Amino acid sequence: MSGREGGKKKPLKQPKKQSNDIDDEDKAFKEKQRADAKAMADAKAMAAGRGPIGQGNKKITGKK
Repeated sequence: MSGREGGKKKPLKQPKKQSNDIDDEDKAFKEKQRADAKAMADAKAMAAGRGPIGQGNKKITGKK
């Protein structure tokens, strides 16, 4: 009885993709991710430049 036989067995490793094996679907997916990340960064920069939302038109009546 060896102590190494029990427990979970490790799954076999899958072979890695070669860099040449990138198909059109992967290219389109990566391009879409880059475009989404750029749009998110632009939106964050635009939102950071402004003040709080919804405080532009406070009505001041002058009554006390």
